[in-house]
Amino acid sequence: MTAVDERPAAPAEAPRRRPNPLLALARNSWRQLTSMRTALVLLFLLAVAAIPGSVLPQRGVNPEDVRDFFTAYPELAPWLDRIGAFEAFSSVWFSAIYLLLFTSLIGCITPRLVDHVRALRARPPAVPKRLGRLPQHAVVPAPDGGVAAIAETLRRRRWRVVVRGDEVSAEKGYLKETGNLIFHASMVLLLVGVALGSWYGWHGNRLLVAGADHVFCNTRQQYAEAKLGPRVGDDLPRFCMQLDEFDARFLPTGQPSFYNAKVTVDENGGAPRAAEFSVNSPLRLDGANVYLLGHGYAPVIRYTDRFGRSATSAVPFLSNGDIGLTSEGLAAFPDANVDPETGERNRDLQVAFDGLYLPTAPQQPPFTRSEHPTEQNPLLGLVAYRGNLGLDAGIPGSVYQLDQRQVRNGRLTEIGTKELRPGESWTLDDGSKVEFLGSESYIVLSVRYDPGTNLLLISSVGLVLGLMGSLFVRRRRVFVRLLPAGTVDPASGSPTSGSSLVEVGGLPRTEHPGFADEFAQLVAALRDDRPAVEAEAAPGAREGAE
Repeated sequence: MTAVDERPAAPAEAPRRRPNPLLALARNSWRQLTSMRTALVLLFLLAVAAIPGSVLPQRGVNPEDVRDFFTAYPELAPWLDRIGAFEAFSSVWFSAIYLLLFTSLIGCITPRLVDHVRALRARPPAVPKRLGRLPQHAVVPAPDGGVAAIAETLRRRRWRVVVRGDEVSAEKGYLKETGNLIFHASMVLLLVGVALGSWYGWHGNRLLVAGADHVFCNTRQQYAEAKLGPRVGDDLPRFCMQLDEFDARFLPTGQPSFYNAKVTVDENGGAPRAAEFSVNSPLRLDGANVYLLGHGYAPVIRYTDRFGRSATSAVPFLSNGDIGLTSEGLAAFPDANVDPETGERNRDLQVAFDGLYLPTAPQQPPFTRSEHPTEQNPLLGLVAYRGNLGLDAGIPGSVYQLDQRQVRNGRLTEIGTKELRPGESWTLDDGSKVEFLGSESYIVLSVRYDPGTNLLLISSVGLVLGLMGSLFVRRRRVFVRLLPAGTVDPASGSPTSGSSLVEVGGLPRTEHPGFADEFAQLVAALRDDRPAVEAEAAPGAREGAE
């Protein structure tokens, strides 16, 4: 008879679930993105990506320089424009690096913050069984008071202390990781501040000539250069400003030493008020700050056409960059020589004067460069042109320079040159006359609003404080075990007699060259060595910072 095996069959092994390759790829990609190495690489790439914005002209800052770059490099400029090199900080590649760095920092900080909070709430670990294996080790007589006295000594030195029977565990240096987290959190805050300034901030530049005839109101159309963030509309803060007086002082070498502008400001339709500001002290308004960037001169020119009609204009002349404020400009009179009977304007009789202004002209020619930025011997050199100025062609151009294309194609004709001092006049060949009446000062203003300024200040302070904590604080641990009388001295191997001993071990959690000296001072204090304790009072100031 055949025996039958009645044992139950082993259950079939459940089939293993194959991991989802997309989920694994996403998890690994997130780990790589949120690693500290990736954050450092992205930070380096962000610095490299900012180089084109610092080297090449940007449309949002100076579109005229961009046009000049296209003229100077007609083959290279279109290729740079295709990759967004002239709008570097708003380009796709810069934004991608920016967002990746932002995400990487947040993903890197969050788990470290959780771990750090747990470490702050956790108690120092228990005393190891063999303290002699630690990098620092000593056995000294126990102080009076035993474990309680040891714990009190450590607490006075700002150690976190836990007493477990006859053993004491202490830890110090949590500010190192706190500094790391503050540093990286400040970087995130810095990126947030920059983003707020880019989205909701705006700025504009313009010249403001002194006098009641030159009032500036805060509208986009009145700026020579303006850039508004993508979240900013055309409804800018309402204020108007008039330059009443400008005080500029210079050293004998021509270097500026003091700029101060006195203005009359009208905010939100309220009563006008007097205000003043300087280079390092901007004018704070509701919703905007006004900065003083520089100054120059606007020669006052009066032109009387052949029909006896006069037009007076204070024309800002731009400095060519020398220390004497030698300036160039253009005084155009497109409405000159209008027939009084028919009222018809002849474009071929328009007049313009290309000028060179010297605040302090030399005593002898050539009069090509000013000797000092103050008006000690002013001289205005004019070159007169007559013809079609090309203002009705719809082609953008500069109001400070003559369109030389009109000269080259023969539509403008040079009719003479003249050097004038204040009060002098020049009669042209058709009987018209130009007079140099004097000059007015003008200032260069930059009006700005940046909602991320406070965040940038806070993040800058946080970066410094966090870096200091990260560099100068070291995390370390100290363990103390009370050895009662009659036990074996771990150092000598012989039994103790008379009084108890204290076995002390120290462990730096990070590289700390000064830990040996600190441990020696701590052992001396535990030994209740009064001279040693007094001698270490000065080094204790270093630990107080932790």
